Amino acid sequence: MRIAEINSPDLRQQDPISLIIKQIESIVKQSELLSPENSHPPLPSSLSTYLRQTLTQLSQLGHHSFSNSVKLQLWKLSYRLWNSCVDLTNAGLKGHVELRHCAADMLAIAGDVSGVPSSVMKTASFYYKTGLIWHDMRKFDLANECYEKATELVSKVDIDSISDLGERKLFLEINVARARTAWEVSERNVSITLLNRSKKFLFEIAENFRVLAEQYLMFGKATLMKSENCEGNEALKLMNEGMELCERGLKVVKKTDETLSLKNLRDKTLRFIAALHLQRKEFESVIKCVRVLRDYSGAKSSDQHPSLSVLAMKAWLELGRFGEAEKELREMVMNKEVPESVWVSAVEAYFKAVGVAAAETVKSVFLGLLGRCQVSAGAAVRIIYRVLGEGTGGEESRIREIMAEELVCDERVVTLFRGDGAAKERTALHAVLWNCAAAHFKSKDYAVSAGLFEKAMLYVPSGTENRILQAKGYRVLCLCHLGLSQLEQAKEYIDEAEKLEPNISCAFLKFKIYLQKEDHAAAIAQMKAMMNCTDFTTEFLSLSAHEAVASRALPVAVASLFDLLNFYSSGKSMPVAEVAVFRTILAILIQETGHELDVLKCMKKAQTRLTELGPDSFFGKGEVGRRERNWIATSAWNVGIRAVRENNYELCEEFFCLAANFYDVKINGEVEGNNVMVCKSIVLAVSAMVATEKKTNAILSDSLLKKAIEMLNRSIKLVEASSTTENLEDCQNSSLDPDFMLAHMLNAYELYGRSKDFESQQLLVKNYVNSKACNPKHLLHLGLAASQGPHLNPEVATLVLNTSLSALLASPLPDYNNVALIIRRLITIAVLYKGDADDEVVYNLYKQAYRIMVGLREGEYPVAEGKWLATTSWNRAAVPSRLGQVDGVRKWTSMGLKLAKKVPGMETYMACMEDYLAGYEKKILEDQENRRKL
Repeated sequence: MRIAEINSPDLRQQDPISLIIKQIESIVKQSELLSPENSHPPLPSSLSTYLRQTLTQLSQLGHHSFSNSVKLQLWKLSYRLWNSCVDLTNAGLKGHVELRHCAADMLAIAGDVSGVPSSVMKTASFYYKTGLIWHDMRKFDLANECYEKATELVSKVDIDSISDLGERKLFLEINVARARTAWEVSERNVSITLLNRSKKFLFEIAENFRVLAEQYLMFGKATLMKSENCEGNEALKLMNEGMELCERGLKVVKKTDETLSLKNLRDKTLRFIAALHLQRKEFESVIKCVRVLRDYSGAKSSDQHPSLSVLAMKAWLELGRFGEAEKELREMVMNKEVPESVWVSAVEAYFKAVGVAAAETVKSVFLGLLGRCQVSAGAAVRIIYRVLGEGTGGEESRIREIMAEELVCDERVVTLFRGDGAAKERTALHAVLWNCAAAHFKSKDYAVSAGLFEKAMLYVPSGTENRILQAKGYRVLCLCHLGLSQLEQAKEYIDEAEKLEPNISCAFLKFKIYLQKEDHAAAIAQMKAMMNCTDFTTEFLSLSAHEAVASRALPVAVASLFDLLNFYSSGKSMPVAEVAVFRTILAILIQETGHELDVLKCMKKAQTRLTELGPDSFFGKGEVGRRERNWIATSAWNVGIRAVRENNYELCEEFFCLAANFYDVKINGEVEGNNVMVCKSIVLAVSAMVATEKKTNAILSDSLLKKAIEMLNRSIKLVEASSTTENLEDCQNSSLDPDFMLAHMLNAYELYGRSKDFESQQLLVKNYVNSKACNPKHLLHLGLAASQGPHLNPEVATLVLNTSLSALLASPLPDYNNVALIIRRLITIAVLYKGDADDEVVYNLYKQAYRIMVGLREGEYPVAEGKWLATTSWNRAAVPSRLGQVDGVRKWTSMGLKLAKKVPGMETYMACMEDYLAGYEKKILEDQENRRKL
C-alpha cells in the first residue's frame, strides 16, 4: 500500500485497529524500499512523519483492547522496521533514526505479548539503542526521552528474576547513558546521581565494574580540563570513585582478559590522578602515585608507561630535587615507548627549572635517544625545533641555541639528513635554523645569529639548483660579521657568495665593507662597479649615499649622488625627485668648510637643469616647489656669507649671483619671485666685485663694469616693483633694508663715476636723498664716500652732506661729532673746488658753525673741531691782509675770535688775537690819518 492510499475511502468501513495495522505495514514496506538500489526511494523523514501520526492514532485506542495477535503483529512490524534501519545504516544511508524511534514506540504500544520472552527488556533495549544514536547526533533531549522510557520499562522488572547477563547489563547501560546525556546538558548533579545509582547494577560482573569505572574516569578527565580549585576537587573525587571500582572489579574478576582490562584502566586512572595532583601543585602526592604505578608495573623501566617519568621528573623539579629529576630524564632513554613529543616536553620542563646546568644533561640524553631509537630525520627536525624554542632572548634562550648548535654539528645528526630520502627534512631543518638565526639578527644579536646561520649552511640541499640558497647564506653571514665589525671575515663570505651568484647585492655588500674600512677610494670604485651589474637599479645609488652619510663618508656620499644625477636626463624612473638629490648633495657639502667649489659646481648644475626642465618640473608645484626653491637659494646665500667672512670675494660674487637667480624663479605661475632677496643678493654680488678689485688691485674691465651697473639697475627696478609706490620717494614702503639701500647707493655712485655717467649719478643720489629710506648716518656715510676718492663729485658730496647736516640738526639730540665732521668736510670741499672765487660760501659755513656752537654747553661741540674752526678762520685773514683788503681781514679775524671764545682752552690765543686785532685797527687808523694829511 502506498502513502496516498492510507486514508482511502474504501478502507474506512474496516476495523480501525486492522486499518491502522495495515497502514503501519504499508509504511514498513516502504521503509524496506529505502535501499540504495532503488532509484526513487521515499524520504525517511516523510515516512517517519506518517508513521508517527499512525502510531498516535493507535495509542489513542489503548493497548488493553489489543488482541494478542495484534500485539504480535505490531512486534513483527517493529522488528521489520528496525531491521530495515539496520540495513540502511550498513548501506551508509542516514536520516532514519526517527524510524528507529517509531519502532521502539510500536513495541511500547504493543506491551506484553504472549510467546515473546522478556518483552519489556527488548522494548527497553530498542529505546536504549535509539537513545545512543540521538546522543551521537547531539540531540540530547530526544536521547534523554528514549533513556527515560527505557528506565520506566526496566523499573517494573524484578532484577532478581533476570538471569541473562546481557539483560542485566542493560540496567547499568541505561543508567550510564542517562548520566552521559545529563552531563552534556550541564546537569552534573543528576549525572553523578545516576552514576552512583548504577552501582547497584554491577551484579559482581567485572565488565560492569570496568564500564562504570571508565565513565567515572571520563567525567573526571572532563572536569580536570577546568582550572578552578573546586573543579579539581570534584575531578579527584570522580577519579577516586573509578579507582575504587577498578579495585573491587579485580576482586571478582575471573578471566585473564578482564583482569588485564581492569588493571589498565586502574593504571590509567591513577596516572590521571597523578596529573591532577601535579596540576594542583601537590607534588608529594604525584611521587606517591608514580611509586604505586611502578609497583604495579614491575621493576623493569621499559614496562612502565611513558608518562610516569615525565610526571615524576616534573614533580621532582618543583620540589627542587634536581638529581632525582635528572635520573628520571635519563630513564626515558631506556623506555622505548617514550614518544618524541613527551621527551621534548620533559626537556622543556627540565630546561626551565634547572637553567644553565641543564645543557650537557639534555645533550647527552638526546644523543642517547638518537643512538637507541634510530630517530628519523623528521623526528630530529621536530626535536631540534622544540629545543630552539621561540628564540626570545635571555640566558635560557642562549643555552638552547648553544645546545642546538652542538646537536646539529654532531656527525650522528648530520648522517640522518644525508641522501635523497631526507631531502625534505634537510630543507625543513635548514628553515628552522635559518628562522631562528633571522630572529636573532633582527634583534641585532649578530654573534648568535652568525653561529646559527653557519649551522644552517650544513643543511643546504646539495645540487647546482641550490647555489642561490648557498649564496644567500654567505651574504647573510657577511652581514652578521659586518655587524660585529669583523671586516675580513665579512669580505671572505661575500667573495664566496659572488662566486656562486654575482649580483648587485654582493656588490653593495662589498661597498659597505669598504665604507667600514674607511677606504673611500675603494668605496667609490665599488660604487661605480655596481652600475655594471645586470640587476642594477638607481635605488642602489640612493642607498649607497644613505650608507655613506651614516658612516660619515661624505666624499663617497657626494660621489654616489652625483652619479645618480647623471641618470635623470635619461628619462628613467628614479627613486626620488631630482631636486631632492641636489638638496642632499648641498646639505652634505655645506656641513663643513672647504667644499665651496663643489657646492658651486652642484649649484651651477642645478641651474642648468632648472633651465632645461622649467621651474615647475624641477622644483615642483605649489608650496613644495617654493620650499625647494627657497632652500637652494638660501643655501647659496649662506655659503656666500661664509665666503665673505673668509675674504674670498670671488666665490662670494658667484654665490650671490646664483642666489639672486634662484630667488627670482617663479613657481606655479607666481607674478614675481622673492624680489627683496633678489635685490639683496645683487647688492652683495656687486659689493663682492668691488671688494675683489680692491683686494687684487685689478681694475674692473669695461664689460664687468657694464655688467655690474646692469645688475644694480635690475635691483632698483625690482625694488620699485615690490614697493607700494612707483619710485623711491616712499621707500619706507619697500621691504628692502635701509642698510642694503645704502650699499646699493655706494656701489652705484662709484660705478656711475667710473663710467663718467654723472647725470645718472646725480639723479640717483637726488632720489635717494629725497626718499624716506635714508637716515642722517647713511647720508653721512654716502657724503664722506662722495667727497673722497678718484671719482669725487663735489656737487653730489655737498648735496648729501648738507642734507645729512640738516637731518642731524633737526633731531632732538644731535650728534655734534658728526655735525663737526660734516662742517669740516663741507669747508674742505668748498675750499678745494671753489677756492677764493666764492669766499662768501666758505664764510657762511664758518658762520653756520658759530651759530650752532652758540648756546651749547662747554665741550658739547668737539673741542678739537672748534679749535680747527677758530684757527683756520683766523688764518684765512692772511691773504686779505697781504692784499690790503681791510674788510676781509676784519671779517675773518672777527670770526676767528668769536669761534675761539666758544672753545675752552683758547684763552691765550684769544689774548694774542685781541692784541693783534687792536694793533691792526690802530695801524689802519694811523694809515687813514696819514692819507688825510697828505
